[in-house]
Amino acid sequence: MKDLTITKIETEAIRVPLETVYRGSHYKMTHRSTIVTRIHTASGVVGEAYAGDEDAGLMEIDNIIHEELAPLLIGQDASAIEKCWELTRPATWDILRDRRLGLVATASIDVTLWDLVGRALETPLWKLWGGYRNTIPVITIGGYYGSDMSIKEEVEYLLEQQYAGMKFKIGGLTPEEDAKRFKEARRAGGDKFRIAVDANQGYTVEQAVKFSHLVEDDNLLWFEEPCIWQNDRRAMRDVRYMGSVPVCAGQTELSAAGCRDLMETGSIDFCNFDSSWSGGPTEWRRVAAMATVYDVKMAHHEEPQVASHLLASIPHGTYLENFHPKRDPIWHNIIANRPQLKDGNLTLTDNPGLGWELDRDYIEKYRISERVTEAK
Repeated sequence: MKDLTITKIETEAIRVPLETVYRGSHYKMTHRSTIVTRIHTASGVVGEAYAGDEDAGLMEIDNIIHEELAPLLIGQDASAIEKCWELTRPATWDILRDRRLGLVATASIDVTLWDLVGRALETPLWKLWGGYRNTIPVITIGGYYGSDMSIKEEVEYLLEQQYAGMKFKIGGLTPEEDAKRFKEARRAGGDKFRIAVDANQGYTVEQAVKFSHLVEDDNLLWFEEPCIWQNDRRAMRDVRYMGSVPVCAGQTELSAAGCRDLMETGSIDFCNFDSSWSGGPTEWRRVAAMATVYDVKMAHHEEPQVASHLLASIPHGTYLENFHPKRDPIWHNIIANRPQLKDGNLTLTDNPGLGWELDRDYIEKYRISERVTEAK
């Protein structure tokens, strides 16, 4: 095999302003940001990937990569994925720092190493990780409060764009008002258009159960993060049992152990663990393996550039999710060879690694910093 000794790590932080402010139940988004990471090896094989969408902590994540992780990784064998992952783990141990900053920094390294290994083996990651299929149905995220489109207009647009369905925002109004909005989307989309809902932890148990009963005959795909955070494992279990609807969660978990607890308490039917928020694909795949034991299906919170490969690789992967181009301009613009949807599905190629060709002009347009750490 080629010499995959790590010789250099490069990053470019990019920050893209959104055309409008996007509002969920208790949050708002004004920018989309990410870090593009490249890892070079002695044989000339280079891995390249982007991970995370942390806007406020963007530059701190970049600092962690270069000041804490790169010095440990230079000189290591890039194919030793588990060892490299373990070497980066201490970046999450600082109890006075937001743990997710270290996790996203670790994920930036982990996904780039996987891309590098896929390129060295001339194998796409969906095949390297299991090869179950090369197509994945795609839903998008919409139904934001204050949208400049009506619900009917938005759903009709998504049907025209050949999406298989959507994840619809709720939790910011009463269950009755949100159920009315959901039913409007259902009427516009028809029964074959899959619709999940996402309360972003906006409801009490009683409110979530009420909403569940109001829509129980409307072909709900899943009810995501229905309840306020402080006791959400038990709260989601109660909603799942009393509301009789499938429940989805996992994006706010930081570890495989957290997802295990969701499954062990009977809180979820779908686990949408986020590999970019939790240390990388290496950790996500541990959760996917556990999910087979609990009969839980896997989803993935956003990040279609890596989620597509992860979900396609396993038999219990479900729907890939992405945003409207205005909500995630990075996914829709940075990947020059992004495949178009057909009949609700995205088809991955046999290009090695992640297989993406990143648009250099787009990166340079929105780049706010670039750094290099290399062997001395």
